[in-house]
Amino acid sequence: MVLIKEYRVILPCSVEEYQVGQLYSVAEASKNNTGGGEGIEVLKNEPYEKDGEKGQYTHKIYHLQSKVPGFIRVLAPEGALTFHEKAWNAYPYCRTIVTNEYMKDDFFIKIETWHKPDMGENNNVHCLAEHTWKDVEIVPIDIADRTQVADEDYKEDEDPAIFKSAKTGRGPLGPDWKKELTNNDSCPHMCAYKLVTVKFRWWGIQGRVEKFIHKQENRLFTNFHRQLFCWIDKWVDLTMDDIRRMEDDTQKELDEIRQKGDVRGMKARED
Repeated sequence: MVLIKEYRVILPCSVEEYQVGQLYSVAEASKNNTGGGEGIEVLKNEPYEKDGEKGQYTHKIYHLQSKVPGFIRVLAPEGALTFHEKAWNAYPYCRTIVTNEYMKDDFFIKIETWHKPDMGENNNVHCLAEHTWKDVEIVPIDIADRTQVADEDYKEDEDPAIFKSAKTGRGPLGPDWKKELTNNDSCPHMCAYKLVTVKFRWWGIQGRVEKFIHKQENRLFTNFHRQLFCWIDKWVDLTMDDIRRMEDDTQKELDEIRQKGDVRGMKARED
């Protein structure tokens, strides 16, 4: 059995702008979640072309001792809390697979994302079979809704309800921002349709862990896209060449900071 949900994130930017903003924010978030022996190690970041699809391929290792729930840390042997992420970014479509060498075929997380210039009203953009799609839970994420953010994750300078972009004039996002965005021809909009499939086969805790993983994905998507919007003045003028240079620098920096200081970034919430 697997647990599938589709998260829909509407943003006040264009699909073209988001490509740069996403990559910039991934690099920054990687640094913010690395340190104290934990975090992200980039093994590969290179162009790929296969079966008519081409884009950027990345292979990362996530060292996540403190970022999994306590009951898993108790059960898992030493070294089992290392995860491999392989991603094929053929923008505007992206596919990411997360695996674990200890769990082998009993665990994976698959994230498939379509980025569309709409307001999240399209159903089954991933073209699933009807019998599969009918069981998929749709989860809307509102980046300006404070109630969707855990207290320990909240940062005033990453709050779209407060932030106003000096370069684009976008924001702050009020309670009716999505309705206003629909009627505002001067501001672009888009939706990231993120289809997340989780498989975790371990007798006695399978359902609990699959639900935990989805809660963490929801939390991650919410925090990440709040940051992406509030960082827009830092990335809106960048080119893809700028991003590739930044990624090279980030890869070297991650190798240095992973072994230093304290553990940083999101930690597991088990409620």
